[in-house]
Amino acid sequence: MATLTEVIDGYLGGAQALRQAVRGLNREQLKARPVPGKWSTLEVVCHLADFEPIMADRMKRIIAEDNPQLLGASEVKFAAALAYQDRDVEEELTIIDKTRQQMARILRTLPASALQRVGTHNERGPLTLERMLTSAINHIPHHVKFIDEKRKALGV
Repeated sequence: MATLTEVIDGYLGGAQALRQAVRGLNREQLKARPVPGKWSTLEVVCHLADFEPIMADRMKRIIAEDNPQLLGASEVKFAAALAYQDRDVEEELTIIDKTRQQMARILRTLPASALQRVGTHNERGPLTLERMLTSAINHIPHHVKFIDEKRKALGV
């Protein structure tokens, strides 16, 4: 089983993996939708940048409050309303980097027992800090697969 330090290091590594996945893509390639019915690479990055602070907020509230209420958010509504195709990929990547760096600093101050603290999500029910952190760790790799698929479809 991984130590809390190893888990936090894995969490931090996600931002670098995402940067690597989009490295070398120009604006046209970032905005392209080479896989029918799927988001562009830029839209994927914007989705991650929008939900990174949401996940960090949930983790902070679980750490700081006793059984806080955690609200869901609609990725479909965010993508439709928040100008994903007009946003700057570097700015989005920086949001992810800085959010994870800040959250990692906070997590490093906690005892391992804090991972069992709980918040209640309005759609998913009780969630431990450990489960929230695991979800955050898995979120970027889940989407990097789709970016890799788009790169392949574009021949880059």
